Amino acid sequence: MKIVKDEKKIRRNSVIGQVASLGGLAILAGGMFISFRNPDKIGLAWLALLIGFTLSQFGIFFGNRWGRRPRPDEHLDNALKGMDDRHTLYHYMASTSHLLIGPSGIWVLLPRHQVGKITFEKGRFKQKGGGILQGYLRIFAQEGIGRPDLELEGEIEATRRFFKKQLPEIELPGIQGVLVFTNEKAVLETEGSPIPTVPSKKLKEFVRKSSKENPLTPLKLQAIQEALPGQEK
Repeated sequence: MKIVKDEKKIRRNSVIGQVASLGGLAILAGGMFISFRNPDKIGLAWLALLIGFTLSQFGIFFGNRWGRRPRPDEHLDNALKGMDDRHTLYHYMASTSHLLIGPSGIWVLLPRHQVGKITFEKGRFKQKGGGILQGYLRIFAQEGIGRPDLELEGEIEATRRFFKKQLPEIELPGIQGVLVFTNEKAVLETEGSPIPTVPSKKLKEFVRKSSKENPLTPLKLQAIQEALPGQEK
């Protein structure tokens, strides 16, 4: 399997995450200092705490994607290791962050790093368990699970528009998407989910089994890969 990724973007956003996290912590500390040292300036202290918390959350968002090792792209590289060289995995190079192109079709991959029990209930994904520490981390050091179903749907549509613009003369098969949980401690109970949901260790098997449904012919595969950035590795 070939891998193409925007290393410059990864380095830049990793630095942004680090600066935002450290800056947020510094402002939070300043707000705490003001609240203890100058109780009469409580309004300023609350403002500093609000700014610091917001900046810290921004740093967490960037850190989880670009700074923490292994990063989401590295998790996906490992999960798909061993696929043949007709497949190319693109990271941060196209209309979606993680795109797999090969005879098995066009795949939008949406990684998530949450731990604990992941369920799909009443039309929403939910994260449960993990103990007090994980509960604390979900508030102060991790992103919430959000709406990956809507996010994946949006990325698939963006990818569809991209290829329609780049290759208007080619009729492409349906673009597929899958939600991938990269943390080994995630327990998936997502029956009824509107989108395919798998742990990273089962991603390669899932793609191979699904490849018979929307295969790409060699000519279409070549045209698609030529419409994307050059291949490396």
